[in-house]
Amino acid sequence: MTSTPLITCDHLHHVYARGNVTALNKVNVAIHQQEIIGIIGQNGSGKTTLVKHFNGLLKPTSGRVLLDGQDTVKRHVQELAAYVGYVFQNPNHQLFAKTVEEELEFGPRNMGLSDEQVIERREKAIEFFGLQQYRSHHPYRISFPLRKLVGMASVYTMQPRVFILDEPTTGQDNITTRTVYRLIHRLRDEGKTVICVSHDMILLAEVVDRMIVMRNAQIIADATPREVFADSAVMQSTRITPPQVTEFGVQYTQHRTRPLADVGPARTVVLSVQEAIDALFIGPKG
Repeated sequence: MTSTPLITCDHLHHVYARGNVTALNKVNVAIHQQEIIGIIGQNGSGKTTLVKHFNGLLKPTSGRVLLDGQDTVKRHVQELAAYVGYVFQNPNHQLFAKTVEEELEFGPRNMGLSDEQVIERREKAIEFFGLQQYRSHHPYRISFPLRKLVGMASVYTMQPRVFILDEPTTGQDNITTRTVYRLIHRLRDEGKTVICVSHDMILLAEVVDRMIVMRNAQIIADATPREVFADSAVMQSTRITPPQVTEFGVQYTQHRTRPLADVGPARTVVLSVQEAIDALFIGPKG
């Protein structure tokens, strides 16, 4: 991770003119290269408004957003798309080509790349997302979970430095959900920054490095998943429920004389089934 933030929000304020609604209220946050960030909060808390400033779909009412040190106000949306890729929650809002191959070629062609470069990027995306057997299929004739992978792959072909994933596991079955988890880590391994706007608490617990919690147009917490889930005041104020295994750890501790093994900043907080097993059976005895 580099010391200089890739994305910086400096007193970012946004008011929707229609209805005079304050969607972001002087938000300050820094996101670094190769971080995996989870953004959570109830509907209307400001999550989507925040990330739409990262790719220039929205411009600040006041304050500023810096992308790699440059003010987004001074850059066109098309230019920012080369840096920040947005994967929609519903792939039907994103896909339009007749075949998966054509879908994956569109972005690079629109960027003005040569035929050779377009094919190279298409093939890399097909391999990365495991879409070999679907290359000639119409995107709307494959399953919804696979369609979401095609949506991610279509953004991948443009090789942005930042991926914004809007509810990446919504509508996914267990197999493709786990595939998404692995792909997010692979993206980070390639040097990408991944921002997940999600209500999937298991994704947030097992995959992300940091959780940014929003309420009433402001950031009320910015910490590791373990620290956020340990903060009962934050959880209650946002009406967000931690993963079941995390709640199990808390309940277990409340009814035992010996707490779970020390697993992090909050010793009762476990983030996965394996952590719970380790804490119960491998932790200190006595």
